[in-house]
Parts: sequence; C-alpha cells; structure tokens
Amino acid sequence: MSVDLVVIGLGYVGLPLAQEATHAGMSVIGFDISSNVVRSLNDGHSHVDDLTDKDVDEMLARGFRATKDESEIAQASVAVVCVPTPLSGDGLPDLGAVRSAMSAVARNLRPGMLVVLESTTYPGTTDEEVRPILEQSGFTAGVDFHLAFSPERIDPGNPQFATHNTPKVVGGYTPACANAAAEFYGRFVETVVRTKGTREAETAKLLENTYRHINIALVNEMARFCHELDIDLWDVIKAASTKPFGFQAFYPGPGVGGHCIPIDPNYLSHNVRARLGYPFRFVELAQEINATMPAYVAHRAQNLLNESGKAANGAAVLLLGVTYKPNIADQRESPAVPLARHLLTLGAKVSYHDPYVTSWDVNGLEVGRADDLEAAVQGADLVILVQNHAEYDADHLASIAQRFFDTRGVTTGDNARRL
Repeated sequence: MSVDLVVIGLGYVGLPLAQEATHAGMSVIGFDISSNVVRSLNDGHSHVDDLTDKDVDEMLARGFRATKDESEIAQASVAVVCVPTPLSGDGLPDLGAVRSAMSAVARNLRPGMLVVLESTTYPGTTDEEVRPILEQSGFTAGVDFHLAFSPERIDPGNPQFATHNTPKVVGGYTPACANAAAEFYGRFVETVVRTKGTREAETAKLLENTYRHINIALVNEMARFCHELDIDLWDVIKAASTKPFGFQAFYPGPGVGGHCIPIDPNYLSHNVRARLGYPFRFVELAQEINATMPAYVAHRAQNLLNESGKAANGAAVLLLGVTYKPNIADQRESPAVPLARHLLTLGAKVSYHDPYVTSWDVNGLEVGRADDLEAAVQGADLVILVQNHAEYDADHLASIAQRFFDTRGVTTGDNARRL
C-alpha cells in the first residue's frame, strides 16, 4: 500500500506538518524512533503545544498513523525529515539525528521519491552530507530521486501564523527537484518561495534567526547601560517604535531560549570559521551578550535584595514562568535554567510558578513548585517575572509582592523594578 507522505520526526515541526498534509487530503504516516511518541499519538494524545488531543484524533480519523517501522518509509512518495539539530557538548553542530534519519530513508529509497530536509543546518548540508548518504542506495539525486531543502518556520504558540499560511522556502538540488518540492508543498501551503538552490534555502533560515539574535543582543546590551544611566529603555523603545519606517522593535529579556535563536546562529558561525578560517564576529559577540543575560539578571536581583538590607544567601526567590516563550509549555533552552543556577550559587532558596509546567529541575535538582500563586508571591523575598504568561496579572502581582523584578517590561506602576 502506498502513501503520499512520510514525516520523519514527529515533534514541534513534524507533527504540525503531518496535520496540514492530512487536512489537505493526503495519506500520511509518521515515523519516530520514540516508542512513547508513537504509542501516544496512535492513542490520540498530542505532545506538542500547537496540537490538541482533538487535533490528533482528527488526523487519525483521516488515516494518519505513527510507526517505528522504518520499512514503511518505502511506501511513501515523499519523505520529509524533521529531526532535531542541536549543538554538541563542545558547541559544534550535531547532525547525528539527520544522518541517522537519512540512512533510514536511503535503506528504503525508491525511484521517483522526493526527499526533503527541514531541519535547520549549515549551508552545504543537503548537498555534502545528505546527498551522499542517500546515494548509498545506488540511486542518483536529481536523476533517480528528487532532493530538496525547505527550512521549518514553526513558531509555537503563534495564533496567527501556522504551517499553511507561513510562506515556505524551497531549494532544490536541481531545478526539477525544486519543481517537485514546490508542487508538494503547494498542496497545503498558501505561498511557496523558491531559492536558487539548497544552499540559499539553508542560509535563508540562518539569516532569519541571526537577524533576531543580533538585534536582541543589541537591546540586551542597551538594557545594561540604560540601567546605569537611569534611562527607561522600555520607554525608549516605545518612542522609537513610532517611526513608521526604518525601525523594528526588539526587547531585552533574561536571555534567549527555544531551539532556534540560541542555536541556529552558531551553525552559521561554525560554517564561516570552518570554511573561510575567520570568525563571524557579529554572531559571536551577540552570543556572548545574550548568554550572559541570566547572570546579569541574577546580579540585579542580588542588588535589589541588598538595597533592602537583605542578603541573597538564604533569600526566598520566586521565578514566574520558566518556559522559553509565553503561553506554551516548551522549555527548550529556557533562560530560566541558567538564571536559577546563578541564584542557587548565590545561596538563594529558589522556587517557581508556571501554569504550563508541573515539575522543573535545574541540573537534576528538583525546584519547588508554588501551587498558590498569590500566597507564594506575598511570601517571597523577591519575585522575578521571567516569562509573562497570559495568566499573570503582572501589575497586581507586583502590588502584593515585597519586591518584584520585571524582566519583560510589562508592569506599568511603581511597584516593580524593570530590566
């Protein structure tokens, strides 16, 4: 039995992709190496923020199913790989999951199949890493099968833009490969944007996130000196945002999180160093600035306690929101973790509240969860708003707290200190 699509990797990228293709009337199977993920999905349970259990039930009703059997890849006309591309322990790109997934595809490749990589990576990966693996099958890319790169653009928790209405960038190994990929995505994505080749598509994704990374670092650096100069940076940004051209607002925070901003620019920086032999200085400086923000916030917290004659050592510090962005449960690369680590090093007694996170640990140490939000806020020596979930009324919480440190600039009164 043949199917239209197999999605390899059923996480935050792969599962929404499978959902859109299923809704478009395509026959879809999902492949994942996790038994728990496969079992949970087949039982109708979602493990990602953007899909509910009802969404998964609807997918199943339309014929979707998850599998761990890689031989089922051979049934598909199209294979899309959406596996993680983290950094290794030494900070270098880790393509282990991509290589493993593509090896599984190669073992099940058949003539005419379209293979697309969506995982974010450095320029040249599709041609230099993926293609040789696939061609171990004995088939030739661009002749026997189609090969393309199409970067994921998932923004978890975004109510306005999802897979179907976010323009899809596509770069093919050959023009015919690009045509095949564009035709495939055009079946369920409103706009398809073609690049000259796979390298351009790979670099476009890195440029998008590097642009954000650098501009966030700019305002984080400004937050430091504006505090020292007694300048309200949030008011500065508000004023600058009134310019109808030539300015886009970025905001400071306790650090950057998620899978993209803290990681993707390193792929580009690594590529520049490895191929050209010199540093991508903008990216490396931005990384340095953003990576030190949790320590800076901890230092500011220590100073706020000292102003009241209280030491950080032994102080009860409550963190509000430990996910990497508001209104979702995703904790990947959340700056709350290094912030808590710094506070614990100072001797603070750290607890947290988050409506989306029922248990949380820092380096294997379980952090106490506050169940009664208002009581916890009133009882803490210092409350730090790390992530501004919609459930939080920051001004009210600041009014009942002994000390309130707002790292998101959302409070409006005089009861809080802002970053």
